[in-house]
Amino acid sequence: MLAALAACASPSGSGQPTASADVGPAAPVVDGHASPLGLYLAGQAALNEGKGDVAASYFAQAANEDSDAGFLKDSAFQAALIAGDVRRAAQLAPATGEGSAGAVELGQLTRAVEDLAENRGRDAQALLASHPLTSPLDVADKLLLPWAAAAAGDWRTALAAPDTGGDHLVGQIALLDQALLLENRHEIDEADQAFHKLLSISDGAGLYTAAYGEFLQRHGRTPDAIKLFQSGLKAEPSNALLQDALASAQAGHPPPRAPTLQQGAANALLPPAAFLLAEKQPELGLDYLRLVLRLDPKRDEAWLLIGDTLSAGGQVDDARAAYAAPQPGSSAYVAARTRLIATYDDSPKDAPTELGLAEETAKAAPTDPDALELLADALRINAHYQESAQVLDKLIVQLGPQASWSLYYMRGVALDQADDWPGAERDLKQALAMSPDEPDVLNYLGYSWIDRGVDLKDAKAMIEKAVAAKPDSGAIVDSLGWADYKLGLYTDAVEQLERATELEPADPDINNHLGDAYWAVGRKLEARFQWEQVLSLEPSDKLRAEVEAKLKSGPDSGPRSAIAEK
Repeated sequence: MLAALAACASPSGSGQPTASADVGPAAPVVDGHASPLGLYLAGQAALNEGKGDVAASYFAQAANEDSDAGFLKDSAFQAALIAGDVRRAAQLAPATGEGSAGAVELGQLTRAVEDLAENRGRDAQALLASHPLTSPLDVADKLLLPWAAAAAGDWRTALAAPDTGGDHLVGQIALLDQALLLENRHEIDEADQAFHKLLSISDGAGLYTAAYGEFLQRHGRTPDAIKLFQSGLKAEPSNALLQDALASAQAGHPPPRAPTLQQGAANALLPPAAFLLAEKQPELGLDYLRLVLRLDPKRDEAWLLIGDTLSAGGQVDDARAAYAAPQPGSSAYVAARTRLIATYDDSPKDAPTELGLAEETAKAAPTDPDALELLADALRINAHYQESAQVLDKLIVQLGPQASWSLYYMRGVALDQADDWPGAERDLKQALAMSPDEPDVLNYLGYSWIDRGVDLKDAKAMIEKAVAAKPDSGAIVDSLGWADYKLGLYTDAVEQLERATELEPADPDINNHLGDAYWAVGRKLEARFQWEQVLSLEPSDKLRAEVEAKLKSGPDSGPRSAIAEK
């Protein structure tokens, strides 16, 4: 009965019916029993809702009812793995003849990971060695085998050079693993030699330099580690990994501990997972990341990648859960919270939620520059302009000469919106002095001068420079149109503002400006249409009052619009 459904079965559940019950949809019942078809459809509906654990139960029941439908066992296994229940996925993994070749091989890898996680090294090694996996799973197979062998006590196999098939990147990862395995076995001199060899051939200098520096710190050679980090930063000045490693070493913080065998295996799986995601294979990439977290639940880089992948796929609630996993004290905590907050950016109604999360983050990481910047931005979005500027005061003092132009720009915007134009202008000029070609600063300062009737020609030249740098920015094109309007070039203003509304059709400030320009050239009916449009776009209270006044008696009766952030 289910054979016809095999072609449409897929882990993503696309095109299948959706249910709304919290515990998953009910399966249709025939003669007092749930039918395999009903169980299958209920499983797909649960999968659509992101309930992989519920889906796995339905698929497993369906497979028990119809043992000839191999794709059902595939589906049960995949659903459990998608849900992150690796233990159950290993139990449901199809054996040879029970599912597709791809699912059987992924099941073999999953069972090996489960064995490693449960300290069954011999079983894991036997699985990985007895039936070598084919592409694309072969890379994970080769990189996991040394860790499984070490867990089995087979150090000869663990330290043997793997067959990388000529893949330079796999060879580098394998050499890093060899160095860490030697350290795990307390063969420190040999591990040091392996690190030296790795750095001599590596392309990912930041990653491997950081790993070697941490190794040096663990073995009483912190001054050497600091020199290594500094040397690496000369080649890669903006490498955040090396920056953090150097700051930690200079502050006398202890280095990360050497990875356990499970943690090392998790590290080995991360690069293949990232490669699969980069190659647009998100399903398999996510499967790998779930395996990483089974081996090392605190591997927060995996949580970030899971969140990014789910967010890109529109699974916002699941992405938020992934971003919420890293805890205070983790090096990934602030980055995860930043991405969590970004998932609320699309709706102004979520601004208070963003602020609450930003306040929690800054409380948990009170000296972290990114956490403070996150808080300042959330305060500004929630119209706490003076408080936003005060947080930026603290951050700029904390960073001193390292404070970037963007912090002065952010504080300038906050001060402007707090009605402190002299302070705002000072900061905007400072930001422009530090980054003379930055289009956002050119635009904001130029627009501000134009809206105040100050240095109109110079201000217009600044905005023209900004438009040249970002020609597809509706906000910046709007500024150019508004400059023409203020200079009395109404026909030119209409042309630019019409283009700005094409680029940003739902921006109330741009529609308001276009209405003013239409009115100035005598196109009053069209002007009124634009102002009516403004009222439908959730304008600020001040802009709403201005537009309502213009609709009653023309553009000269209302108050001047507040300067919008560009």
